[in-house]
Amino acid sequence: MISINDISFYFGSRPLYHEASLHIKPKSRIGLIGANGTGKSTLLRVIAGEYKIDSGSISKSGDCTIGFLNQDLLSYQTNDSILSVAMQAFERQNELQKQINEVLHQMEINYEDSQVTKLTRLQEEFETLDGYTIQSKAEEVLEGLGFLTKDLERPLQEFSGGWRMRVMLAKLLLQKPDLLMLDEPTNHLDLPSIVWVESYLTNYEGALMVVSHDRYFLDRTVTSIVEVSQGKLNFYSGNYSFFMEEKSLRNEIQKNSFENQQQKIRQTERFIDRFKAKASKARQVQSRVKMLDKIDLIEEVADADAKVNFRFTFDVQSGRFVSNLENLHKSYGDLTILKDANGVIERGSKIALIGANGKGKSTLLRILAGTEAVDGDRRLGHNVILSLYAQHQLESLNVENSVLEELKQAGSNKNDTELRAVLGCFLFTDEDVFKKIKVLSGGEKSRVALAKTLVSKANFLLLDEPTNHLDMQSVNILIQALQQYEGTFVTISHDRHFISQVANKIWYIEDHEIKEYPGTYAEYEYWQQQRKYDSPKNEKVKFDKEKVAKKLVSEPERKQSEKELKQLKSEVWDIEKRISELESKIKQAEDELAKPSVYGDPTRLAEANKIYNKIKVELDSANDQWETKLTRAEKLEKELA
Repeated sequence: MISINDISFYFGSRPLYHEASLHIKPKSRIGLIGANGTGKSTLLRVIAGEYKIDSGSISKSGDCTIGFLNQDLLSYQTNDSILSVAMQAFERQNELQKQINEVLHQMEINYEDSQVTKLTRLQEEFETLDGYTIQSKAEEVLEGLGFLTKDLERPLQEFSGGWRMRVMLAKLLLQKPDLLMLDEPTNHLDLPSIVWVESYLTNYEGALMVVSHDRYFLDRTVTSIVEVSQGKLNFYSGNYSFFMEEKSLRNEIQKNSFENQQQKIRQTERFIDRFKAKASKARQVQSRVKMLDKIDLIEEVADADAKVNFRFTFDVQSGRFVSNLENLHKSYGDLTILKDANGVIERGSKIALIGANGKGKSTLLRILAGTEAVDGDRRLGHNVILSLYAQHQLESLNVENSVLEELKQAGSNKNDTELRAVLGCFLFTDEDVFKKIKVLSGGEKSRVALAKTLVSKANFLLLDEPTNHLDMQSVNILIQALQQYEGTFVTISHDRHFISQVANKIWYIEDHEIKEYPGTYAEYEYWQQQRKYDSPKNEKVKFDKEKVAKKLVSEPERKQSEKELKQLKSEVWDIEKRISELESKIKQAEDELAKPSVYGDPTRLAEANKIYNKIKVELDSANDQWETKLTRAEKLEKELA
């Protein structure tokens, strides 16, 4: 269908592609991957005809149509409704509808048999092209991408960039081109929409070429991988998981070949150095010199799986309870986000906040950060040091600073060597650390902002879409950093691989409440599937039983229990602070006992032991109180549920 033969493409003097080739067949399903800056988006633009190649050739069959989803489409503005924009995909049907309307109008004025014949012909073609179903098809695709039915008649220009991109995606899907090219389509989609697109593309009849850093998405939509590396297009048959296995095998073979070749080169060079002065060996020496000149060098395997070898620490450990949310109410006009919502975050929790766009995830994150006004009680725990990462923070980076200077402003008190070690983890090596922020790409700025967040000594991180603009290698680095991180964090993300690797709890907003699933994303996904397949009959029985159980508790008793539960939560919170203070004191007492001047003096040792034992008794008592009250609170919560 499309044949790319030995193409070369240069940006200035830098070669992006050198004699690269690829053949795209009908119904090919290709995932295009590679590090940021290797030219993935450029290749799509070359295929679309937007860029001209410097050498080589690209040929395609004459009737091949191409649809291309790219960032430029964000600038498209119109007063037309999003439904009308999506229906622009049906060019021939729209033209036929226009002609049919004109004929009907003419027939009202001047009825003629020729017009009846023309109308019949137009209507037959319109029906053959399923013209009567195009609106329902457009509505189905738009709603699958997350739009509400009531929004379909709203003008396109009323929507944000991400939602406008969804409309453009809907239009492309409805056009059904022979080759559909998608550049990072999941960047603008929430989880339900990503799942819908995966299902749609699985049944797509044309060829597909997609650039994505979403491993789950690639595994579910493509059957081959093309890796852009060192100016070449390396083809792998299979999805992304297969590519990872095959790539590892190829790298192992290349590594062994490289080492064998290097050993042979060293042996040849030693022979030349040893015998170059001997006339009797001159012919053999010259033969080996020529052999070295002609040798086709095997490239050393670059390690794409960068490892984080720096521990992200903080000076102060938070209390057992990091944040407590009680009776939260949040609305924007008539839109209710939260109503009587409650949530508790304990130390060590790694929470992924997921769900559809518009449910209030970012609002909840800002509430946790204290930057969003809310009705209700939002409290941070003892010794909590908070740091927020959001996309708008990229704009707050000082563009005149170097990368290293920007990291110094994070307040970590680390020296240049330590900061350069951190930057090395985030792929800024050697002279890269002296680059100005203003010359960095979006992905590089994201890495700088993430590095600043992680070295900030915060023990509670709030991360809003941290994987946006990151390539797979950078996402892998972030995963490793968060796996090593010993504090607490809440992250919003639509990258299922990312959240499956870092989260031990899942939060989602349902019925204006904060719901928690106490497990990994894989467990949550399985649980959600089970919920879907539960029969309505079983759900009704379960609901009725719960209703009956609630009725057994009288209203006065319920109010009394709710009052007691609120009091218990407050007491638990206070005891938690007291425990944190006592833990600090007992550490000080232990340090005192360890001093030679103390344990060498019987009088001072006896006094220090007395202080230590007194604090220990208080701590044991506080822990007992905490456990008793927490157990009672948990029991009440179950009774009131």
